[in-house]
Amino acid sequence: MGATKSLEFSAKENRLAKYAKALAHPARVAILQLLAKKQACVCGDIVDELPLSQSTVSQHLKELKDAGLIKGDIEGAKVCYCIDEKEWKAAQSSLNQLFDSFKSGSNCC
Repeated sequence: MGATKSLEFSAKENRLAKYAKALAHPARVAILQLLAKKQACVCGDIVDELPLSQSTVSQHLKELKDAGLIKGDIEGAKVCYCIDEKEWKAAQSSLNQLFDSFKSGSNCC
């Protein structure tokens, strides 16, 4: 969606879409699962855990970082990544609000 169209939606809707986009690829979900499980900064081992090249993993890490779900610190020649707890909780809240907004029992097709 173009930037001009995203302005037609609320900040809350755009934020939720940002999280959904970040979660829209299985490699990014796998990276988040790995970081959540380790609960620490992870450097080079992310590539060792996934069936993807270094450059592809780097692209996915960039998407996750742009969405705010992870943060990274440069340590010499390495960048170490971990879950950004504040943004993680905001994403969880946004997604929960969306899913909780559905009231079952409606007469839908």
